[in-house]
Amino acid sequence: MASTSISTRALLDLLGEWRGTGPAFHSLADRIRLLVMDGRLLGGVRLPAERELAAGLGVSRTTITAAYQRLRDDGWATSRQGSGTQTALPGGAVASTALDSTLLDFTKAALAAPTVMMDAVREASSLLPALLPGPGYDTEGLAVLREAIARRYTARGLATDPDEVLVTVGAQQAIALLSRTLVSRGDRALIEVPTYPHAYDALVAAGARLVTGPVSVDTVDGWDVDVFESVLRRTSPTLAYLMPDFQNPTGRSMSVKVRRRILDAAAAQGTIVIADETPAELDIDRPEAYAPLASFANGAHVITIGSASKTMWGGLRVGWIRAERSMIRRLQAVRSNMDLGTPVLDQLIVAELFGHYGDVLAERRAQLASGRDAVERMLGAAFPDWHIPHVAGGLAAWVNIGTPVSSQVALAARSEGLLVTAGPRFGVDGAFERFLRVPITYPPELVERAVAALERAWPVAARLRYTEAPPLASVV
Repeated sequence: MASTSISTRALLDLLGEWRGTGPAFHSLADRIRLLVMDGRLLGGVRLPAERELAAGLGVSRTTITAAYQRLRDDGWATSRQGSGTQTALPGGAVASTALDSTLLDFTKAALAAPTVMMDAVREASSLLPALLPGPGYDTEGLAVLREAIARRYTARGLATDPDEVLVTVGAQQAIALLSRTLVSRGDRALIEVPTYPHAYDALVAAGARLVTGPVSVDTVDGWDVDVFESVLRRTSPTLAYLMPDFQNPTGRSMSVKVRRRILDAAAAQGTIVIADETPAELDIDRPEAYAPLASFANGAHVITIGSASKTMWGGLRVGWIRAERSMIRRLQAVRSNMDLGTPVLDQLIVAELFGHYGDVLAERRAQLASGRDAVERMLGAAFPDWHIPHVAGGLAAWVNIGTPVSSQVALAARSEGLLVTAGPRFGVDGAFERFLRVPITYPPELVERAVAALERAWPVAARLRYTEAPPLASVV
């Protein structure tokens, strides 16, 4: 959380479906611990007073006292006289996660560097000396990279000039920069649910009030367009954050019909659409490819986000924004208060990789196909009652585990050597407890390890059947 304390209402939204059949204080402590582990609660956040939280949850104060004590005993909370109870990270928790080679980290849906990476690094390094006499500061991005990005958009059906591109330090900075530039405190922002959590974190940090539209793996279109149109009409949000291709975490892609209807509705309300297309070219076997969302604009104001991290490598912190020239200038002015540019060598490497982009995408297609097929085969054999959707691309599968215990699964899996992200991390109100996001980016031997860990963890989590909790307020 951005603040040093969290209100009872906000914590209730994060807790979601927290109750199991075991002792209530165990379930509550475990859920708060998971919120800290996956970043929904930062260390040092003051938790609500015991009496207030007990009233909000409809439990006894004794339950809250015992839950807080369990967190303190395990190192996940501290208490000081007059300061209440604050979240904490046990000593060495971060370091052990990073350094323990036996922990398999499936919280990162990402690929290893492509085979041409070192060739690109060597070529980029040979070009670097020519730039060393300059200052190295550039809030717009190297011309050679902006030209390569513009050519790629144009080839995909969206005519683009280099001065319509702003290079950023990854897509996350692009989202944060757009949020800071376009959102004033109290403005509404429309997001998909489920969605990429760091996107809505950035919007909330900028002061946005979130409104939502659903995306499902179980419907023909994925996006419930009637709901999106209704929300746009009723709330007139300042902006809408959408991921039209291989949406994270569902893996769904918008049809042409859905693209046009949502953009028409956004245009009618004057809503700016941010199209996050970072996974758009991670195609395995989609029946048809689509041009960038902005090519369907028809009067809508669409700003496009891209990144090298998904198709090329996450270690290259290079992203970009494609927008009208006037917006690029506006973003540059705001960016100067955040940083002074993107690392030059990283930009040169990405520009070189664009020269081999066809080979990179072919390699990614083969890797993702292998990972997807392994996940479907192995997970399906181990858990025949789970619904594992067939994805045509992207980085992950949004798996319905049938029972609202994904947070318990994530906790139990950690004890079995696997880090995996529970469904509620991709929602805004504790929803999606029936889902796990399972990456398809790993080779079959690692998928086999992950599935074995889930098999060991599942019996523990499956016994914790959900007991109905008080209803949560809708997010508006």
